[in-house]
Amino acid sequence: MNWWMGILFVFLILQRLIELVIARSNENWMKKQGAIESGAGHYKWFVLTHSLFFISLWAEAEWKDLYGLGLNVSLFVLFVLTQLLRVWCIASLGRFWNTKIIILPGASLVKKGPYRFINHPNYLVVLLELIIIPMMFHTYITAIVFPLFHLLLLRVRIPEEERALDKLEEGQD
Repeated sequence: MNWWMGILFVFLILQRLIELVIARSNENWMKKQGAIESGAGHYKWFVLTHSLFFISLWAEAEWKDLYGLGLNVSLFVLFVLTQLLRVWCIASLGRFWNTKIIILPGASLVKKGPYRFINHPNYLVVLLELIIIPMMFHTYITAIVFPLFHLLLLRVRIPEEERALDKLEEGQD
């Protein structure tokens, strides 16, 4: 792995750790307000998949001995745009943003920011990242395998989240 890959790799790890701190803080706040968690059974698979993504990214880059590669500016611009969309998703949900499915009875469904346009923009961001980041690193096996894992997990996650959100909306009627 060359210097820019190392910097980007460390940035991504730190970003994810900060997000986990934010998620934990939001979870604690929401649960103090009476929030309920749904779909906890599949959460461990997200944690495992995302942990393995970073291991795969690093291992494949080391295996390929990618030290002389330059930064692909087009992919880097796409990466920056996905990061801006990620921040927009988190900021739009505010205290309701989380890595888990946690629903606060009586709260209104957030319909601002990117949530005005699509129901689950953060999952789109993650999917794009799971493609763009490995492409930047020239780790093509990772670029194929982990988006597929993500899509398989979303087949469980999105219906579970929709059921929880439907209960939230039913409570408002």
